[in-house]
Amino acid sequence: MDSMNLTHHFLIAMPGLNDPNFYHTVTYICSHNKEGAMGIVINRPLDLVLGEVLGQMDIKFEGKIAMDTPIYDGGPVQSDRGFVLHQYDKDWNSSMKINEQIGIATSLDILNAIANGKGPESAFIALGYAGWSAGQLEKEMQENIWLSGPADSHVIFNTPVEQRWNSAASLLGIDMDQLSPDVGHA
Repeated sequence: MDSMNLTHHFLIAMPGLNDPNFYHTVTYICSHNKEGAMGIVINRPLDLVLGEVLGQMDIKFEGKIAMDTPIYDGGPVQSDRGFVLHQYDKDWNSSMKINEQIGIATSLDILNAIANGKGPESAFIALGYAGWSAGQLEKEMQENIWLSGPADSHVIFNTPVEQRWNSAASLLGIDMDQLSPDVGHA
């Protein structure tokens, strides 16, 4: 388990995971190394849109895009901080390239660009993230709390939110409705 690297993978909550922060979630893992892991939950919409967030920050924007762009609950850590998963097209201020297709940014320049129709072709905006300390995620994987598999940007950016949990599992050939909610080992 020491060599496990789940960067650019989905963590799919098993049906029996009753933690309210992660019940039926799909988390996109942005970074995983010996110090721990960081990811963004991609299927928990908040009752909030980008325009409201920008308004609270006294940032001006034009157009209707900001009022149509939903904000998601990315996880229980730093829930007051914004994270933008985006189709990687260039470096934004405070951004990190995860792979050739996806980057993550935490800066205002990308929010302004999205709100004004000049952002990346695909973007996903969340408040907060999910984090694991060194060895914690590996231990949870051994306890069968999560399924994991390579991520697909289509699920993040194009799949309706209510279908993401099942869609991420189907990438592994798994039907979540057929799994038992009991966590354990055979």
